[in-house]
Amino acid sequence: MIALRAGSELHEHENPGEATVQVLHGRVTLTGHDASWNGSPGDLMFIPDAPHGLEAVEDSVVVLTVAKRP
Repeated sequence: MIALRAGSELHEHENPGEATVQVLHGRVTLTGHDASWNGSPGDLMFIPDAPHGLEAVEDSVVVLTVAKRP
């Protein structure tokens, strides 16, 4: 579980494996692969297999799930 204040971000980083972010509260923007996706409560976002970042548009809480590669 990750909590982010509005305007804060997880700077661009590598994908450690198959991963998703589920938005529990607030709004976030996932960036990567020269694209961006907006997430609101209830959204399940698949993280691209490329460098990516996450920005909180509002105070937000997300659940990160990762299946590490062997």
